Amino acid sequence: MLLPLSSHNVIQYLRDAGLCSSEDGSLNESELPESSKKNFNLLVTLGGNRQLLVKQERSVGGDGIPHEFFNEWLFHQLLQQFPVLGNIRAIAPLVLHFDEENSILVRNYLSEYVELGRFYRHNDIFPPEIASAIAITLAGLHRATFQRREYREFMLTAPQGQFRYNFYNPAQGIGSIGPEIFGQIPTEALKFYVLYQRYESLESAIADLAYEWQPCCLTHNDLKLDNILIHSRWNQLDNCLVRLIDWEACAWGDPAFDLGTLIASYLGIWLKSLVVDPTIELEESLSLAMTPLEVIQPSLLALIRAYLNAFPMILEYRSDFLVRVLQFAGLALIHQIHDRMQCQKYFDNGDISMLQVAKNLLTIPEQSVMSIFGVSESEIVSPLAKLHKIPQPEKEQQLVRLYYEKTRLRGC
Repeated sequence: MLLPLSSHNVIQYLRDAGLCSSEDGSLNESELPESSKKNFNLLVTLGGNRQLLVKQERSVGGDGIPHEFFNEWLFHQLLQQFPVLGNIRAIAPLVLHFDEENSILVRNYLSEYVELGRFYRHNDIFPPEIASAIAITLAGLHRATFQRREYREFMLTAPQGQFRYNFYNPAQGIGSIGPEIFGQIPTEALKFYVLYQRYESLESAIADLAYEWQPCCLTHNDLKLDNILIHSRWNQLDNCLVRLIDWEACAWGDPAFDLGTLIASYLGIWLKSLVVDPTIELEESLSLAMTPLEVIQPSLLALIRAYLNAFPMILEYRSDFLVRVLQFAGLALIHQIHDRMQCQKYFDNGDISMLQVAKNLLTIPEQSVMSIFGVSESEIVSPLAKLHKIPQPEKEQQLVRLYYEKTRLRGC
């Protein structure tokens, strides 16, 4: 980085970029506690209570989604280029400035909104109307860009001096591991890799997801609850209850991935509240959760029904869409476990329970529909089938899938 930002130079940087002036009045900046290993975040308050969020990547060119800040800037440009998308208020552009050379992004800060994950944790309520509002917004984005060549070509734009020949496929399992892993995590956490690699059915299901990934519309690709904002007066408003933010991973992708990632975030609330003990069986542990699945189910059902009602065409394109959504939810749960283990350096019985639920979602998704939504797949899809012809999935297999061996832990 050519210019590391700090609370000492951020005001001068904003003035040089033309985003504020000395006439703005008193200024007060503070680092957000949400600053991560990947990004450095500063919340700057200008005169008149105008607030800007200034983000800078700590390391450019590392692992993960390539060109993250550029992707968010590109999404901002897309909304400007195609007003039909910019009119969807929940995804309205917030970005004001992008400095590619210094990897700095500046956007408006929505002080009247709070992160949905924090809202759920603090209030312990799960109103179905919130889930429906998210689903309608997401379906609107997917439907408006579905199979539209102009949007796809726009998203192929690459940073200056680089090329983008294809789109990143996020449907990936945990990467191969080597001897260096022993110095990165405690010995007891190695059990995650042992369990993850134990089942060939799990590895095959993830490989199938990656193989059958079919990008067909614009997707967020990181739609967890902390990337969704809810208005502080959500129960008094008729519209714009939610805002979707942090489009750093957005690309041309598979809509089932967005919906599955979102469902996994809801399931994470339930699974993180489990009462775990070596003497308790998994089924009993799931039923003793502090936040039972039955409390979250109305929101999950409202989510999937609102999405399909707003975008029924997706069932004509993929008759197995609901099954794929649950498989992607299982994959997202595995990444939740892995990311937390990498950050917090532990793996406990609660994580084992979450991994078992993830495995079931990936390997037996048809049987998991009733468990997750509380109703059968036919009860969800049948009302739509009366209005839209839904073809049966083809059973023929035209290609032989190739599965590549991964590095495994031996002797553990």
